[in-house]
Amino acid sequence: MPTMKEIADKAGVSSSTVEKVLNDRGGVSDTTKKKVLDVAKQMDYDPKAVAVSLAPERKGYKLGVIIFGGKDKLCEDIEAGMRDEIEKLSSQCEIKLIIREIEVTLEAQLTALDDMAKEDIDGLIFSPFIDDAVRERINDFDKKGIPVVTINSDIPDTKRLAYVGNDTYRAGRTAGAFLGMITNGQAEVGIITGSNKVSSHAERVQGFLDEVKKNYPDIAVETIRECKDEDYKCYETCQRIAIEHPTLTAFLFTAGGLYGGLKSLYQMTVRSNFTCITFDEISATKEFMAKGIITAAISQEPYVEGTKSVEIVMRKLLHDKDPENEFYYTNINIKLPQNI
Repeated sequence: MPTMKEIADKAGVSSSTVEKVLNDRGGVSDTTKKKVLDVAKQMDYDPKAVAVSLAPERKGYKLGVIIFGGKDKLCEDIEAGMRDEIEKLSSQCEIKLIIREIEVTLEAQLTALDDMAKEDIDGLIFSPFIDDAVRERINDFDKKGIPVVTINSDIPDTKRLAYVGNDTYRAGRTAGAFLGMITNGQAEVGIITGSNKVSSHAERVQGFLDEVKKNYPDIAVETIRECKDEDYKCYETCQRIAIEHPTLTAFLFTAGGLYGGLKSLYQMTVRSNFTCITFDEISATKEFMAKGIITAAISQEPYVEGTKSVEIVMRKLLHDKDPENEFYYTNINIKLPQNI
């Protein structure tokens, strides 16, 4: 008698989809249901025996989560939102989170995605690296009936269900407008970003550039450097920028590695009066805002990213309902020493 995994592999779907079809639990499209039943019939299964044997094999759902960076307030708030949404659904089903926090590299992301596939997850929530190999894996998950939602960063031309997070281009424009206002449109800026292969990083930079070009033409962007969200690279990059551009008056940090970069600015004895704008409300933000290094932080709503992403995935899994919108944008907030 075939197992749930054998039927799932042959049908090209997840094991939980097979379980729902064979136990007539709903939440599966007619096309997928027919595919599973046809495969099961070809494999000469006994409906009654299979239903009984499958029932204890799988309880609830597994949700895979892949996030850039390590343990910090941003990740903690996203996870808190996810767990609170899971608690709301506890009367309907059991949900297990499998979380991977990874470096900002394509290799790390592909490895994490492949690991999630081996975990036999039912849904995936993650911040994607922009690459065709990542697109292929998203589309492979979709073919198997595994819904995918992107958070914090998005990726075009894929079968993901929805994106939840900031409109990062608008957030970049917000940073540009704020810098223009507080400097009277006069600044020489160094930008430190994570990776141009992460949409949230690239779009923040582009939004900033477009805003200052349009409304603050006397703001000059002297250099744009990547640090891959790594503290030591950000530290060294800040040091080099300050040496190579002695007339620099401002820094914009659009990604991770923030602690290293801010520590570098704090330790500079010759120049310490930069205007400094960052993104996200994390522990480094609060520490260095209190020390007078950060002028303002453009913040999002990571808790909402967590709750909404789980809501969308589970609505698809439980009721086969697609989200009403493709994009769910969170609020863009400006954090100052007075309100952080």
